[in-house]
Amino acid sequence: MIKIGVLALQGAVREHVKALQAPDVDVITIKRKEQLAGIDGLVFPGGESTTMRRLINQYGFYEPLKAFAAKGKPIFGTCAGAILMASEIANQDDPHLAVMDMTVERNAFGRQKESFEVMLNMKDVAPDIEAVFIRAPIIQSVGPDVDVLAEYDGQIVAARQGPFLACSFHPELTDDDRMHQYFVTLVRDAVQTVNNV
Repeated sequence: MIKIGVLALQGAVREHVKALQAPDVDVITIKRKEQLAGIDGLVFPGGESTTMRRLINQYGFYEPLKAFAAKGKPIFGTCAGAILMASEIANQDDPHLAVMDMTVERNAFGRQKESFEVMLNMKDVAPDIEAVFIRAPIIQSVGPDVDVLAEYDGQIVAARQGPFLACSFHPELTDDDRMHQYFVTLVRDAVQTVNNV
């Protein structure tokens, strides 16, 4: 059995929990930093990145989250979650957790009324992933160790760096759970690697 947590400070937490369900997966909502010690992987949901960072600071999550990432435990960030993971944010002096070598631009696809849905060809996942973009960031650029998984209109919208996965859109707002199950596979692989050491 593997344990995956969903950071439950803000955003579509329930939808992520549902999408992560699998026979060998125990999904829990993370509301206290102490809970991080008992999980194998973590999801940062969408929401508002500045608000999420404030809540991360307020509830003492910052250093424990950095330590969680430093152990190489898988993290999946969607929309605002991807912004939290980026090493650089355009037009902003400081990044948040800086666990992925990428630069993101907030709200790059426009405001709420410019929300849209498209089908994406997602490398290693599926050629027809349903993606919902709501006030979505773009991944402007990535470092040499980052694998681009999907693009839309010439812009990077999904990427992976080892155990870290990020996307600009909201896969949890569709009935397509393949992106989440891909993350579950990353967590399984990471657990297996640790157990075999």
